[in-house]
Amino acid sequence: MRRFAPLIRSGGHVLDLAAGSGRHTLLLLDMGFRVTAVDRDIAGLNLLAGGSCTVRETDLENGEAWALGDGYDGIVVTNYLHRPLFPGVAAALAPGGIVIYETFAAGNERFGRPSNPDFLLRPGELLDAFAGLTVIAFEQGEVSQPRPAVIQRIAASAGPLGQLPEYRLPE
Repeated sequence: MRRFAPLIRSGGHVLDLAAGSGRHTLLLLDMGFRVTAVDRDIAGLNLLAGGSCTVRETDLENGEAWALGDGYDGIVVTNYLHRPLFPGVAAALAPGGIVIYETFAAGNERFGRPSNPDFLLRPGELLDAFAGLTVIAFEQGEVSQPRPAVIQRIAASAGPLGQLPEYRLPE
């Protein structure tokens, strides 16, 4: 997530979906973004609330998610998969907004949890899910950090690449 965050409009409003304890929320705040952090359990997020951070307790799996609005300059989702959210994520981006999505993929069952296929992306699934966006980067495969896993990640824009801030992908 960190390497793609500079694609988001400087000072923009970012939605951190399934924010958990707020690891990415804190990073985004430190980078100068306004952040709406959403999770069904906000105990770990309440310390971040105030100023540039809004915390919302929302069960993303019961249809409440898109009461969260739209016009986001960035949406970040990590280690969470609820396929019905894909269209709403893409639609909630402002023109030129960036989605950064990373979660576990098929093959991860070799490394432990999650191992249920319902919670693992199929090959190329994020490409299909965000086909209406301009893909900036897509990766799938094994990683060793922070722990061995099989993941899929995408960074994509709701607009042509010419609308993005100047950015060079790390080598």
